[in-house]
Amino acid sequence: MNDWAKDVGRKPLVIRGARQVGKTTLVNEFGKNYGVYLKLNLDKQAECNLFDEFQDVNTLIDAIYVYNKQQKEEVATLLFIDEIQNSAKAIAMLRYFYEEASWLHVIAAGSLLESLIDKSISFPVGRVEYLAIHPCSFIEYLNGIGESFDQNLVENIEVTGVHDRIMQHFKNFTVVGGMPAVVNKYAEKRDVLAVSKIYDSLVASYVDDVEKYAYNDTLVQIIRFVINEGWKYAGQTITFERFGGSNYRSREVGEAFRVLEKTMLLELVYPTVYTQIPILTARSRKPKLIWLDTGIINYMAGVRDEVFSATDIQDAWRGKVAENIIAQELIALETSVLFHRKYWVRDKDQSSAEVDFVLEWMGKVIPIEVKSGINAHLRSLHQFMNRTNHDIAVRIWSKPFSIDHVKTIDGKEFRLFNVPFYYACVLEKLLQKYV
Repeated sequence: MNDWAKDVGRKPLVIRGARQVGKTTLVNEFGKNYGVYLKLNLDKQAECNLFDEFQDVNTLIDAIYVYNKQQKEEVATLLFIDEIQNSAKAIAMLRYFYEEASWLHVIAAGSLLESLIDKSISFPVGRVEYLAIHPCSFIEYLNGIGESFDQNLVENIEVTGVHDRIMQHFKNFTVVGGMPAVVNKYAEKRDVLAVSKIYDSLVASYVDDVEKYAYNDTLVQIIRFVINEGWKYAGQTITFERFGGSNYRSREVGEAFRVLEKTMLLELVYPTVYTQIPILTARSRKPKLIWLDTGIINYMAGVRDEVFSATDIQDAWRGKVAENIIAQELIALETSVLFHRKYWVRDKDQSSAEVDFVLEWMGKVIPIEVKSGINAHLRSLHQFMNRTNHDIAVRIWSKPFSIDHVKTIDGKEFRLFNVPFYYACVLEKLLQKYV
Protein backbone atom coordinates (compact mmCIF):
# COMPACT_ATOMS: atom_id res chain seq x y z
CA MET A 1 0.00 0.00 0.00
CA ASN A 2 2.94 2.33 0.58
CA ASP A 3 4.06 1.78 -3.01
CA TRP A 4 0.52 2.54 -4.19
CA ALA A 5 0.45 5.81 -2.22
CA LYS A 6 3.77 6.95 -3.75
CA ASP A 7 2.74 6.17 -7.34
CA VAL A 8 2.02 9.38 -9.27
CA GLY A 9 -0.25 7.39 -11.61
CA ARG A 10 -2.15 6.00 -8.65
CA LYS A 11 -5.75 4.85 -9.22
CA PRO A 12 -8.44 4.25 -6.59
CA LEU A 13 -7.50 1.05 -4.75
CA VAL A 14 -10.18 -1.61 -4.29
CA ILE A 15 -9.34 -4.02 -1.45
CA ARG A 16 -10.73 -7.54 -1.80
CA GLY A 17 -11.00 -10.16 0.89
CA ALA A 18 -13.41 -12.34 2.81
CA ARG A 19 -15.36 -10.88 5.70
CA GLN A 20 -13.36 -10.34 8.88
CA VAL A 21 -9.89 -10.70 7.36
CA GLY A 22 -9.01 -7.21 8.60
CA LYS A 23 -9.65 -4.97 5.57
CA THR A 24 -11.07 -2.08 7.60
CA THR A 25 -8.46 -2.35 10.36
CA LEU A 26 -5.67 -2.35 7.78
CA VAL A 27 -6.94 0.82 6.11
CA ASN A 28 -7.52 2.57 9.45
CA GLU A 29 -3.89 1.90 10.38
CA PHE A 30 -2.73 3.06 6.97
CA GLY A 31 -4.81 6.23 7.35
CA LYS A 32 -2.56 7.34 10.21
CA ASN A 33 0.05 8.21 7.57
CA TYR A 34 -2.13 11.01 6.19
CA GLY A 35 -2.70 14.58 7.27
CA VAL A 36 -6.43 14.16 6.67
CA TYR A 37 -8.28 10.84 6.80
CA LEU A 38 -11.90 10.83 5.54
CA LYS A 39 -14.11 7.77 6.14
CA LEU A 40 -17.47 6.63 4.83
CA ASN A 41 -19.28 3.39 5.67
CA LEU A 42 -21.99 2.74 3.11
CA ASP A 43 -23.78 0.35 5.45
CA LYS A 44 -25.05 3.62 6.93
CA GLN A 45 -27.83 5.07 4.81
CA ALA A 46 -26.93 8.69 5.53
CA GLU A 47 -23.42 8.15 4.17
CA CYS A 48 -24.71 6.17 1.21
CA ASN A 49 -27.11 9.04 0.40
CA LEU A 50 -24.18 11.40 -0.27
CA PHE A 51 -23.59 9.62 -3.59
CA ASP A 52 -27.28 10.02 -4.52
CA GLU A 53 -27.38 13.69 -3.60
CA PHE A 54 -24.14 14.93 -5.19
CA GLN A 55 -23.36 13.96 -8.78
CA ASP A 56 -20.40 16.30 -9.37
CA VAL A 57 -17.20 14.81 -7.96
CA ASN A 58 -15.80 18.07 -6.54
CA THR A 59 -19.10 18.97 -4.87
CA LEU A 60 -19.26 15.44 -3.48
CA ILE A 61 -15.74 15.73 -2.05
CA ASP A 62 -16.67 19.00 -0.34
CA ALA A 63 -19.73 17.30 1.16
CA ILE A 64 -17.59 14.40 2.41
CA TYR A 65 -15.26 16.86 4.17
CA VAL A 66 -18.24 18.50 5.85
CA TYR A 67 -19.76 15.15 6.84
CA ASN A 68 -16.44 14.11 8.44
CA LYS A 69 -16.15 17.52 10.18
CA GLN A 70 -12.81 18.13 8.48
CA GLN A 71 -11.36 21.28 6.97
CA LYS A 72 -9.91 21.10 3.47
CA GLU A 73 -6.15 21.42 3.71
CA GLU A 74 -3.26 21.12 1.28
CA VAL A 75 -1.95 17.94 2.88
CA ALA A 76 -1.97 14.28 1.85
CA THR A 77 -5.59 13.14 2.13
CA LEU A 78 -7.05 9.64 2.15
CA LEU A 79 -10.72 8.82 1.52
CA PHE A 80 -11.81 5.34 2.61
CA ILE A 81 -15.18 4.09 1.33
CA ASP A 82 -16.11 0.94 3.23
CA GLU A 83 -18.88 -1.47 2.14
CA ILE A 84 -18.91 0.22 -1.26
CA GLN A 85 -20.99 -2.62 -2.73
CA ASN A 86 -24.07 -0.96 -1.21
CA SER A 87 -24.01 1.89 -3.73
CA ALA A 88 -23.71 1.44 -7.49
CA LYS A 89 -23.30 5.23 -7.75
CA ALA A 90 -20.32 5.15 -5.38
CA ILE A 91 -18.72 2.46 -7.52
CA ALA A 92 -19.29 4.49 -10.68
CA MET A 93 -17.83 7.58 -8.95
CA LEU A 94 -14.44 5.86 -8.58
CA ARG A 95 -13.80 6.74 -12.22
CA TYR A 96 -14.25 10.43 -11.55
CA PHE A 97 -12.09 10.37 -8.44
CA TYR A 98 -9.34 9.10 -10.74
CA GLU A 99 -10.00 11.42 -13.70
CA GLU A 100 -10.93 14.68 -11.95
CA ALA A 101 -9.53 14.47 -8.40
CA SER A 102 -6.29 12.54 -8.69
CA TRP A 103 -4.82 14.49 -5.74
CA LEU A 104 -7.18 12.56 -3.43
CA HIS A 105 -6.03 9.09 -2.39
CA VAL A 106 -9.08 6.77 -2.51
CA ILE A 107 -9.42 3.26 -1.09
CA ALA A 108 -12.63 1.21 -1.30
CA ALA A 109 -13.50 -2.11 0.32
CA GLY A 110 -16.46 -4.45 0.54
CA SER A 111 -17.57 -8.06 0.40
CA LEU A 112 -18.53 -9.93 -2.78
CA LEU A 113 -18.30 -6.76 -4.82
CA GLU A 114 -18.85 -8.38 -8.21
CA SER A 115 -22.07 -10.12 -7.22
CA LEU A 116 -23.81 -7.57 -5.00
CA ILE A 117 -23.92 -4.56 -7.28
CA ASP A 118 -26.51 -3.90 -9.96
CA LYS A 119 -25.58 -6.04 -12.97
CA SER A 120 -25.71 -2.96 -15.21
CA ILE A 121 -22.95 -1.31 -13.16
CA SER A 122 -19.38 -2.58 -13.04
CA PHE A 123 -16.13 -1.28 -11.65
CA PRO A 124 -14.67 1.36 -13.97
CA VAL A 125 -12.39 -0.67 -16.23
CA GLY A 126 -8.85 0.71 -16.25
CA ARG A 127 -9.72 3.32 -13.60
CA VAL A 128 -9.14 1.24 -10.46
CA GLU A 129 -6.58 -1.25 -9.15
CA TYR A 130 -7.02 -4.16 -6.79
CA LEU A 131 -5.33 -5.56 -3.70
CA ALA A 132 -6.17 -8.96 -2.20
CA ILE A 133 -6.12 -9.36 1.60
CA HIS A 134 -5.89 -12.82 3.17
CA PRO A 135 -5.78 -14.21 6.73
CA CYS A 136 -2.52 -13.70 8.62
CA SER A 137 0.54 -15.57 7.44
CA PHE A 138 2.73 -17.32 10.02
CA ILE A 139 5.01 -14.26 10.21
CA GLU A 140 2.02 -11.98 10.82
CA TYR A 141 0.69 -14.44 13.40
CA LEU A 142 4.01 -14.33 15.31
CA ASN A 143 3.86 -10.55 15.26
CA GLY A 144 0.24 -10.64 16.44
CA ILE A 145 1.00 -12.81 19.48
CA GLY A 146 4.05 -10.74 20.45
CA GLU A 147 6.77 -13.18 19.39
CA SER A 148 8.83 -10.58 17.51
CA PHE A 149 12.18 -12.28 18.19
CA ASP A 150 11.09 -15.55 16.59
CA GLN A 151 9.33 -13.60 13.85
CA ASN A 152 12.67 -12.05 12.87
CA LEU A 153 14.36 -15.46 12.87
CA VAL A 154 11.82 -16.81 10.40
CA GLU A 155 11.68 -13.68 8.28
CA ASN A 156 15.47 -13.62 7.89
CA ILE A 157 15.74 -17.42 7.46
CA GLU A 158 17.97 -17.69 10.53
CA VAL A 159 16.27 -20.41 12.58
CA THR A 160 19.24 -22.21 14.11
CA GLY A 161 19.10 -24.24 17.31
CA VAL A 162 15.45 -23.39 18.05
CA HIS A 163 13.71 -25.51 15.41
CA ASP A 164 11.48 -27.28 17.93
CA ARG A 165 10.34 -23.98 19.46
CA ILE A 166 9.41 -22.48 16.09
CA MET A 167 7.66 -25.70 15.04
CA GLN A 168 5.57 -25.54 18.22
CA HIS A 169 4.57 -22.00 17.26
CA PHE A 170 3.63 -23.24 13.82
CA LYS A 171 1.54 -26.10 15.19
CA ASN A 172 -0.31 -23.62 17.39
CA PHE A 173 -0.78 -21.40 14.31
CA THR A 174 -2.21 -24.37 12.42
CA VAL A 175 -4.75 -24.90 15.21
CA VAL A 176 -5.62 -21.22 15.74
CA GLY A 177 -5.55 -20.04 12.11
CA GLY A 178 -4.94 -16.58 10.78
CA MET A 179 -8.21 -14.68 11.22
CA PRO A 180 -7.23 -11.40 12.95
CA ALA A 181 -9.92 -11.48 15.66
CA VAL A 182 -8.93 -15.05 16.56
CA VAL A 183 -5.22 -14.23 16.63
CA ASN A 184 -5.86 -11.23 18.89
CA LYS A 185 -7.93 -13.30 21.32
CA TYR A 186 -5.35 -16.10 21.35
CA ALA A 187 -2.58 -13.56 22.02
CA GLU A 188 -4.54 -12.35 25.03
CA LYS A 189 -5.44 -15.74 26.53
CA ARG A 190 -2.98 -18.21 24.93
CA ASP A 191 -5.89 -20.63 25.12
CA VAL A 192 -7.18 -22.37 22.00
CA LEU A 193 -10.59 -23.01 23.58
CA ALA A 194 -11.06 -19.32 24.34
CA VAL A 195 -11.50 -18.51 20.63
CA SER A 196 -14.43 -20.89 19.98
CA LYS A 197 -17.06 -18.16 20.19
CA ILE A 198 -15.21 -16.15 17.56
CA TYR A 199 -15.25 -19.10 15.14
CA ASP A 200 -19.00 -19.47 15.78
CA SER A 201 -19.52 -15.78 15.07
CA LEU A 202 -17.44 -15.87 11.88
CA VAL A 203 -19.26 -18.83 10.38
CA ALA A 204 -22.65 -17.47 11.47
CA SER A 205 -21.88 -14.20 9.67
CA TYR A 206 -20.98 -16.11 6.50
CA VAL A 207 -24.26 -18.05 6.67
CA ASP A 208 -26.26 -14.87 7.37
CA ASP A 209 -24.83 -13.30 4.22
CA VAL A 210 -26.04 -16.13 2.01
CA GLU A 211 -29.19 -14.29 0.89
CA LYS A 212 -27.01 -11.49 -0.44
CA TYR A 213 -24.96 -13.93 -2.49
CA ALA A 214 -27.77 -15.98 -4.05
CA TYR A 215 -30.55 -15.06 -6.46
CA ASN A 216 -32.97 -17.90 -5.63
CA ASP A 217 -33.96 -20.12 -2.70
CA THR A 218 -32.30 -23.25 -4.10
CA LEU A 219 -28.93 -21.55 -4.38
CA VAL A 220 -29.35 -20.19 -0.83
CA GLN A 221 -29.86 -23.72 0.49
CA ILE A 222 -26.89 -25.16 -1.38
CA ILE A 223 -24.53 -22.36 -0.32
CA ARG A 224 -25.61 -22.85 3.29
CA PHE A 225 -24.98 -26.58 2.96
CA VAL A 226 -21.47 -25.99 1.56
CA ILE A 227 -20.64 -23.49 4.33
CA ASN A 228 -21.86 -25.84 7.07
CA GLU A 229 -20.53 -29.15 5.72
CA GLY A 230 -17.78 -28.36 3.24
CA TRP A 231 -15.04 -27.80 5.83
CA LYS A 232 -14.77 -31.58 6.25
CA TYR A 233 -13.50 -31.85 2.66
CA ALA A 234 -10.64 -29.37 2.98
CA GLY A 235 -7.53 -30.35 1.06
CA GLN A 236 -9.39 -33.06 -0.88
CA THR A 237 -10.28 -33.37 -4.54
CA ILE A 238 -14.04 -33.08 -4.85
CA THR A 239 -16.87 -33.72 -7.28
CA PHE A 240 -19.86 -31.40 -7.53
CA GLU A 241 -22.43 -34.13 -8.17
CA ARG A 242 -24.06 -35.01 -4.82
CA PHE A 243 -21.30 -33.19 -2.96
CA GLY A 244 -21.01 -34.11 0.71
CA GLY A 245 -23.60 -36.89 0.44
CA SER A 246 -26.33 -34.46 -0.64
CA ASN A 247 -28.82 -34.91 -3.46
CA TYR A 248 -27.75 -31.68 -5.16
CA ARG A 249 -26.80 -31.89 -8.82
CA SER A 250 -23.47 -30.94 -10.35
CA ARG A 251 -24.61 -27.72 -12.04
CA GLU A 252 -26.24 -26.37 -8.86
CA VAL A 253 -23.30 -27.25 -6.60
CA GLY A 254 -20.79 -25.86 -9.09
CA GLU A 255 -22.67 -22.57 -9.15
CA ALA A 256 -22.68 -22.42 -5.33
CA PHE A 257 -18.93 -23.00 -5.20
CA ARG A 258 -18.29 -20.31 -7.81
CA VAL A 259 -20.32 -17.80 -5.80
CA LEU A 260 -18.38 -18.66 -2.63
CA GLU A 261 -15.10 -18.32 -4.51
CA LYS A 262 -16.06 -14.71 -5.24
CA THR A 263 -16.47 -14.10 -1.51
CA MET A 264 -12.90 -15.45 -1.09
CA LEU A 265 -14.12 -17.93 1.52
CA LEU A 266 -12.68 -20.79 -0.48
CA GLU A 267 -10.79 -21.63 -3.63
CA LEU A 268 -11.22 -24.49 -6.07
CA VAL A 269 -7.61 -25.38 -6.87
CA TYR A 270 -7.45 -27.02 -10.28
CA PRO A 271 -4.55 -29.13 -11.55
CA THR A 272 -2.14 -28.59 -14.38
CA VAL A 273 -0.44 -31.29 -16.45
CA TYR A 274 2.44 -28.98 -17.39
CA THR A 275 5.89 -28.87 -15.80
CA GLN A 276 7.14 -25.81 -17.67
CA ILE A 277 5.93 -22.27 -18.28
CA PRO A 278 3.16 -21.52 -19.16
CA ILE A 279 1.26 -23.78 -16.78
CA LEU A 280 -2.25 -24.01 -18.17
CA THR A 281 -5.12 -25.09 -15.93
CA ALA A 282 -6.86 -28.42 -16.58
CA ARG A 283 -10.43 -27.31 -15.83
CA SER A 284 -11.85 -30.66 -16.92
CA ARG A 285 -10.15 -32.37 -13.97
CA LYS A 286 -11.39 -32.53 -10.38
CA PRO A 287 -10.53 -29.49 -8.23
CA LYS A 288 -9.05 -29.56 -4.75
CA LEU A 289 -11.08 -27.69 -2.11
CA ILE A 290 -9.06 -25.16 -0.11
CA TRP A 291 -10.75 -22.95 2.50
CA LEU A 292 -9.54 -19.50 3.52
CA ASP A 293 -8.46 -20.43 7.06
CA THR A 294 -7.25 -23.64 8.68
CA GLY A 295 -8.32 -22.54 12.16
CA ILE A 296 -11.97 -22.42 11.07
CA ILE A 297 -11.55 -25.77 9.29
CA ASN A 298 -10.25 -27.46 12.46
CA TYR A 299 -13.13 -26.04 14.50
CA MET A 300 -15.93 -26.76 12.04
CA ALA A 301 -14.64 -30.23 11.06
CA GLY A 302 -14.19 -31.17 14.73
CA VAL A 303 -10.51 -32.07 14.41
CA ARG A 304 -8.99 -29.33 16.55
CA ASP A 305 -8.02 -31.66 19.40
CA GLU A 306 -6.50 -34.15 16.95
CA VAL A 307 -4.37 -31.44 15.33
CA PHE A 308 -3.31 -29.98 18.69
CA SER A 309 -2.27 -33.33 20.13
CA ALA A 310 -0.52 -34.65 17.00
CA THR A 311 3.22 -35.16 17.29
CA ASP A 312 3.63 -34.16 13.65
CA ILE A 313 1.23 -31.87 11.75
CA GLN A 314 1.41 -34.28 8.82
CA ASP A 315 -0.03 -37.06 10.98
CA ALA A 316 -3.18 -35.10 11.78
CA TRP A 317 -6.38 -35.67 9.80
CA ARG A 318 -4.72 -37.76 7.08
CA GLY A 319 -2.34 -34.92 6.28
CA LYS A 320 -5.12 -32.71 4.89
CA VAL A 321 -4.71 -29.98 7.50
CA ALA A 322 -1.00 -29.76 6.62
CA GLU A 323 -1.88 -29.34 2.96
CA ASN A 324 -4.44 -26.63 3.67
CA ILE A 325 -2.12 -24.61 5.91
CA ILE A 326 0.57 -24.65 3.20
CA ALA A 327 -2.02 -23.54 0.65
CA GLN A 328 -2.89 -20.73 3.05
CA GLU A 329 0.76 -19.73 3.32
CA LEU A 330 1.28 -19.82 -0.46
CA ILE A 331 -1.61 -17.47 -1.15
CA ALA A 332 -0.39 -15.14 1.60
CA LEU A 333 2.65 -14.54 -0.64
CA GLU A 334 0.35 -12.90 -3.19
CA THR A 335 -1.58 -9.63 -3.25
CA SER A 336 -3.03 -10.10 -6.74
CA VAL A 337 -6.75 -10.92 -6.93
CA LEU A 338 -5.99 -12.94 -10.08
CA PHE A 339 -3.62 -15.40 -8.39
CA HIS A 340 -4.81 -19.02 -8.25
CA ARG A 341 -2.95 -21.93 -6.76
CA LYS A 342 -2.47 -25.13 -8.78
CA TYR A 343 -1.43 -28.71 -8.22
CA TRP A 344 0.12 -31.13 -10.73
CA VAL A 345 -1.18 -34.40 -12.15
CA ARG A 346 0.43 -36.64 -14.71
CA ASP A 347 -1.12 -36.33 -18.18
CA LYS A 348 -2.02 -39.98 -18.50
CA ASP A 349 -5.26 -41.87 -17.96
CA GLN A 350 -5.44 -43.94 -14.78
CA SER A 351 -2.24 -42.32 -13.45
CA SER A 352 -2.22 -41.55 -9.72
CA ALA A 353 0.85 -39.30 -9.89
CA GLU A 354 0.09 -36.00 -8.15
CA VAL A 355 2.20 -33.20 -6.65
CA ASP A 356 0.46 -31.11 -3.98
CA PHE A 357 1.25 -27.65 -5.41
CA VAL A 358 3.32 -25.94 -8.07
CA LEU A 359 4.89 -22.49 -7.76
CA GLU A 360 5.91 -20.25 -10.64
CA TRP A 361 9.28 -18.78 -9.69
CA MET A 362 11.97 -17.13 -11.83
CA GLY A 363 10.59 -18.66 -15.03
CA LYS A 364 10.48 -22.13 -13.47
CA VAL A 365 7.63 -24.35 -12.29
CA ILE A 366 8.67 -25.54 -8.82
CA PRO A 367 6.93 -28.69 -7.48
CA ILE A 368 5.95 -28.63 -3.80
CA GLU A 369 5.15 -31.79 -1.84
CA VAL A 370 3.79 -31.62 1.72
CA LYS A 371 4.95 -34.91 3.21
CA SER A 372 7.65 -36.75 5.13
CA GLY A 373 9.25 -40.03 4.09
CA ILE A 374 12.49 -41.03 2.44
CA ASN A 375 13.44 -39.42 -0.85
CA ALA A 376 13.02 -42.56 -2.95
CA HIS A 377 9.34 -42.73 -2.00
CA LEU A 378 8.51 -39.30 -3.44
CA ARG A 379 7.52 -40.98 -6.70
CA SER A 380 5.22 -38.26 -8.02
CA LEU A 381 7.89 -35.65 -7.37
CA HIS A 382 10.40 -37.78 -9.29
CA GLN A 383 8.00 -38.08 -12.22
CA PHE A 384 7.54 -34.32 -12.26
CA MET A 385 11.30 -33.70 -12.20
CA ASN A 386 11.83 -36.12 -15.09
CA ARG A 387 9.58 -33.87 -17.19
CA THR A 388 10.77 -30.41 -16.22
CA ASN A 389 13.70 -28.28 -17.40
CA HIS A 390 15.34 -27.44 -14.04
CA ASP A 391 16.72 -29.19 -10.95
CA ILE A 392 14.77 -27.64 -8.03
CA ALA A 393 12.06 -29.38 -6.00
CA VAL A 394 10.56 -28.55 -2.59
CA ARG A 395 9.39 -30.87 0.17
CA ILE A 396 7.58 -29.24 3.12
CA TRP A 397 8.10 -31.18 6.35
CA SER A 398 8.46 -30.90 10.13
CA LYS A 399 12.22 -31.40 10.28
CA PRO A 400 14.97 -28.71 10.01
CA PHE A 401 15.96 -27.20 6.66
CA SER A 402 18.32 -29.18 4.45
CA ILE A 403 19.12 -29.74 0.79
CA ASP A 404 19.47 -33.26 -0.63
CA HIS A 405 20.95 -34.20 -3.99
CA VAL A 406 18.64 -36.80 -5.49
CA LYS A 407 18.59 -38.90 -8.67
CA THR A 408 15.41 -40.25 -10.26
CA ILE A 409 15.20 -43.81 -11.57
CA ASP A 410 15.61 -42.32 -15.05
CA GLY A 411 18.89 -40.68 -14.03
CA LYS A 412 17.72 -37.05 -13.65
CA GLU A 413 19.65 -35.33 -10.84
CA PHE A 414 17.95 -32.60 -8.84
CA ARG A 415 18.16 -30.65 -5.60
CA LEU A 416 15.45 -31.40 -3.06
CA PHE A 417 14.90 -28.47 -0.70
CA ASN A 418 13.57 -29.88 2.57
CA VAL A 419 11.72 -26.88 3.96
CA PRO A 420 10.24 -26.79 7.49
CA PHE A 421 6.63 -25.63 7.67
CA TYR A 422 7.59 -22.31 9.22
CA TYR A 423 9.58 -21.26 6.13
CA ALA A 424 6.64 -21.72 3.72
CA CYS A 425 5.70 -18.05 4.12
CA VAL A 426 9.21 -17.02 2.99
CA LEU A 427 9.66 -19.77 0.40
CA GLU A 428 10.55 -17.48 -2.49
CA LYS A 429 13.06 -15.63 -0.32
CA LEU A 430 14.59 -18.94 0.76
CA LEU A 431 14.93 -20.13 -2.84
CA GLN A 432 16.52 -16.83 -3.80
CA LYS A 433 19.04 -17.21 -0.98
CA TYR A 434 20.12 -20.78 -1.76
CA VAL A 435 19.60 -21.08 -5.51
